[in-house]
Amino acid sequence: MKILIKNIKQLVQTEDDPKIKVVGKDMKNISCIADAWLAIEDDKIAGYGKMNDWEGITDWSDLTVIDASDKMVMPCYCDSHTHIVYSGNREGEFVDRINGLTYEQIFERGGGILNSAKKLNDASEDELIESALKRLNEIMLQGTGAVEIKSGYGLSVEAELKMLRVIKKLKTLSPLTIKATFLGAHALPNEYKNKKSEYIKLLITEIMPIIAKEQLADYCDVFCEQNYFTKEETIEILTAAKNHGMTPKVHAEQLSNYGGVLAGVEVGAISVDHLEFVGAKEIEALLNSITMPTILPGAAFFLSLPNPPARQMIDAGLPLAIASDYNPGSSPSGNMNFMISLCCIQYKMTPEEAINAATINSAYAMDLSKTHGSIAIGKYANVFITKEIPSYAFIPYSFGSNLIDQVIINGIIIESK
Repeated sequence: MKILIKNIKQLVQTEDDPKIKVVGKDMKNISCIADAWLAIEDDKIAGYGKMNDWEGITDWSDLTVIDASDKMVMPCYCDSHTHIVYSGNREGEFVDRINGLTYEQIFERGGGILNSAKKLNDASEDELIESALKRLNEIMLQGTGAVEIKSGYGLSVEAELKMLRVIKKLKTLSPLTIKATFLGAHALPNEYKNKKSEYIKLLITEIMPIIAKEQLADYCDVFCEQNYFTKEETIEILTAAKNHGMTPKVHAEQLSNYGGVLAGVEVGAISVDHLEFVGAKEIEALLNSITMPTILPGAAFFLSLPNPPARQMIDAGLPLAIASDYNPGSSPSGNMNFMISLCCIQYKMTPEEAINAATINSAYAMDLSKTHGSIAIGKYANVFITKEIPSYAFIPYSFGSNLIDQVIINGIIIESK
């Protein structure tokens, strides 16, 4: 299929020489072309430029032409941290928090992750696939083109493998690019409450070999936090995961400063995520690492947590990524447009910084820098066309508004259902 998008008011995030990530003060810059065209052939970006500098397009046959007058065209978002495969919701806990209970108190009463684990164990694979596909379609129409999905609501050999097999099936059913993460170290099952070392052994010796054999996960993640997993345990689990072909990630510094970032840097994690309680020591460690700091504004907003020090991290020279943390307990939204708004409004990131964080840098956090995250020849044709808006800053400005008109994934125009 060949698509030509013409008369684009502004083509956003173009790269003639694509970068793998954007760092520090460079995050304030985005390359754009006004009055532009974009050409797509099959599933790739074939060319782009200014309307008055037409090159090699007019001889195409069977060409679908889209007029984007007064509209922006942008690369689709990459959402590098979600828990989209789950059963049921947790609005009751939402009310509990309104009534004064903390996240930890809800967990101690059998809520939180354990609540989702119980519901997931009762659900069939078909039920999980059906509900996850609805969520994937939802975020796709909101501009997301690539998504990471974690296990972690199983907390047993059978249920964790069920989740990962569901994610593997979703890769064949959804047009989105999907990465899978093993998060067996999300919490301790009740039966292992006083036997953590035995549970860690179960993850390493029983589940990881099956994951490797069936190629079920790209990454392994650990919730490094008080009452969950220590820095030392995180390193132990992730070191074993690397030996089974999984790249490390870490849930780090969400509820306290507990060593998650330092553990992630030590094992060469591709990302450390959350970061509400990051300090100077963690920033210094990240500056000398390959690890992408990733903030999850939806979770901080929903749980009324302190804002992560996004401004300090960028000003210190770090890159920064944004992800949604779409999950039933702490961020029941995968709308990356809203995440960008939160970063601009609450964290004082500029629109350019937030867009870089949600595209190029979040692609890095999924090993997708070469194929996603910007508009460059040869990258996948994952783009969205906005409605008629005055500038890309209007997206974070108009929080809560649906400003996306059309989405193209791998060169296919996605129809709203």
